[in-house]
Amino acid sequence: MRPVRHLIAACLLPLPLLAACTTTEDANRALQSRWIGQPVERFFAAYGPPIGEYPLSSGKIYTWRGGDKTRYIPPTYSNPEPASVTVRTDTRTDGAGNTVVTETRVVTRDPFWEPEMITPPRYQQLYCELKINTDGTGMITAIRASNDTDGDGFSLSRCAEVLDVQG
Repeated sequence: MRPVRHLIAACLLPLPLLAACTTTEDANRALQSRWIGQPVERFFAAYGPPIGEYPLSSGKIYTWRGGDKTRYIPPTYSNPEPASVTVRTDTRTDGAGNTVVTETRVVTRDPFWEPEMITPPRYQQLYCELKINTDGTGMITAIRASNDTDGDGFSLSRCAEVLDVQG
């Protein structure tokens, strides 16, 4: 019965980590509930100015970008050569049939084997980009992530990290 408990515990352990993962959709829901109806100046005061704006007859559409970061992803290599065990035993006997020398050697892998690079090292740009619609008075009428990369931690959304959205 004890191994079953350990198996169940091992399966349940990652659940809190997965629950902590936030997605772009989570970020969008939180942004909409937090910012729709608020003055756009308040958003820009909290997170920085927009990178662009497009005037409409009934307001504006702003493009905002933040959380820019470059993440280094190290190379991945093939797994080490499978451990193959070779046992070699050398036995010698003297003229009377007695064993004189017995030597046993165990070779676990080829000493000249080198792992193979599967993917080279690379850099990944992380950022959050939003589209913010306002009415003629500057109140936010719509806000959504238009371009969202993976987060830097366990989050699946850089916007969720940058805008402090809890999953």
